Amino acid sequence: MTQGINTEVATLGGGCFWCLEAVFDSLQGVLHVESGYAGGTVPHPTYEQVCTGRTGHAEVVQITFDPSVITFREILEVFFAIHDPTTLNRQGADVGTQYRSVIFYHSDAQQATAKGLIAELEAAHVWRAPIVTEVTPFTSFYQAEDYHQEYYRRNPQQPYCRTVVAPKLAKFRQHFVARLKV
Repeated sequence: MTQGINTEVATLGGGCFWCLEAVFDSLQGVLHVESGYAGGTVPHPTYEQVCTGRTGHAEVVQITFDPSVITFREILEVFFAIHDPTTLNRQGADVGTQYRSVIFYHSDAQQATAKGLIAELEAAHVWRAPIVTEVTPFTSFYQAEDYHQEYYRRNPQQPYCRTVVAPKLAKFRQHFVARLKV
């Protein structure tokens, strides 16, 4: 991290962490994004264990950001724009509790911001179905295996990256062009 910068951490799950990481890596004010697992009962789970759906973990990204450049609310606005928060334990073809929509808040202020934004989105009827995103206290984060880190950047031609990650990243770039890193 850069010295002298105050940072904040957000931990979010919204489907496959490869998609979330690629998007948040492109966002101004985001200093670091790490793929991993949160919300489960097994310490230091492996990807294979999480994929069974029996550990209780969600695939998440842990985002370190500079709140003087981008706020937690703005992070969440991007989060809600890039995944479907109305599908329980599912994002597209990715199905299971490990793909749930979840915000692991790190402070009372983050909890209030998350619940407030969800209420605003619900009142505006942005989606036809209710938002099922969990808002739950952060307890622990376990870094995913090295081969998951920066996966899209290192594997853009991999079939999942071309058919799922790339379109999501393109949609994000189109809608948030003013927020992209140069």
